[in-house]
Amino acid sequence: MTEQKTPDQKAPATIPAQSKQLPGGLTDTSMRVTGTRLDPSGALGSRAASAAHLDLDTPDHPYLDSNELVINMGPQHPATHGVLRVILKLDGEKVLGTECVIGYLHRGVEKIAENRTYTMFNPYVDRMDYVAAVSNGLGYCQAVEKLLNVEAPPRANYIRVILTELNRLASHQLWLGTHALDIGAMTPLFYTFRDREEILKIFEKYCGARLTTHAFRIGGCLYETYAGFEKDVKNFLKFFEPKIDEYETLLTGNRIWIERTKNVGVISAADAIALGVTGPVLRASGVKWDIRKAIPYANYADFDFEIPIGENGDTYDRYLVRMREMRQSLRILEQAVNGIPEGPIMAKVPKVIKPAPGEVYHSIEAPKGELGYFIVSDGSTQPYRLRVRPPSFVNLQALDVMVRGALVADVVAVIGTLDIVLGEVDR
Repeated sequence: MTEQKTPDQKAPATIPAQSKQLPGGLTDTSMRVTGTRLDPSGALGSRAASAAHLDLDTPDHPYLDSNELVINMGPQHPATHGVLRVILKLDGEKVLGTECVIGYLHRGVEKIAENRTYTMFNPYVDRMDYVAAVSNGLGYCQAVEKLLNVEAPPRANYIRVILTELNRLASHQLWLGTHALDIGAMTPLFYTFRDREEILKIFEKYCGARLTTHAFRIGGCLYETYAGFEKDVKNFLKFFEPKIDEYETLLTGNRIWIERTKNVGVISAADAIALGVTGPVLRASGVKWDIRKAIPYANYADFDFEIPIGENGDTYDRYLVRMREMRQSLRILEQAVNGIPEGPIMAKVPKVIKPAPGEVYHSIEAPKGELGYFIVSDGSTQPYRLRVRPPSFVNLQALDVMVRGALVADVVAVIGTLDIVLGEVDR
């Protein structure tokens, strides 16, 4: 007995078998669906077995039998802290993988160095990590001084340490305020920006700039400290220490903050070392590495301070490490401002800087990690080659490892905890 079809019944949806010629001698009938990719061999993969007889009217089976979704986060996204584009591969809300697309803020800083004299290039480094311009200038000046075999006077080194540690505090305050805002806490942003203003006032009095603070010269410092400099720094130390307690009162025991940061963005010590991660991100994984202690520069060897480390390598530990680092910076500042010596602030450096042929690498502990400069000299007034090792650029490659298996909302928290600045990433 044969079944009679009524006119209202529809035939099952089928894919017509046509044979159009495709590039490479393939035909469209030889192309079979395998998951989300086309397999030219014609063999159906295991994931595509159910797609062989695909019923488009069945809502339980998604088209091409794939739950994966690829979306762009950025480059115009407030939580990427700049023009960072993150391509997210998702299974619902779960992150399967990421790819960072950078270069939107690329200005060719390293190539510019080859066409400027050593002195002319100095202000350019302030525009890389513009949140920590003082640290950028210190690293570059010390690299050229190493090439020249010149050492800055003791007073200049003390001034450098004071300004650099103030800059570390300002950088961490900006990180904390924006990181908390990303996760949903608005009050810390107002608190940190209110207190950061006191540091910017000292910078403005010293050299006239608040953000791209150009404080140093090759061989020492450009400006002598202004009248009342030491008093302003001491007043700030008294003012700021209780403010850190305010930040911790808001966040450290806050159950929402803990839920959003505990066991989120975990990276082991072995993975962090393998990826070249440095700074607070590395130390939060339990690795006690700080260039100020390991390879002392300026006069950090004269100061007594500790290196805070974490245990779990998660977002919460990175928060705690940076909070403790701010307290350690206050210890360094107190010792430096009380022990600043008298004397010159500039070494004897020729007006026309022409280092002997050779190469040098020098790194410092910037707020975000190891900031290094590799300079090759050919004996002329311009660097033959200059290469920057920025911590934001290197630390960013750990993002994929840290967010796999997490949720989309956790990606925002992890990008914030890395504390990247795209001016430094792209250069």
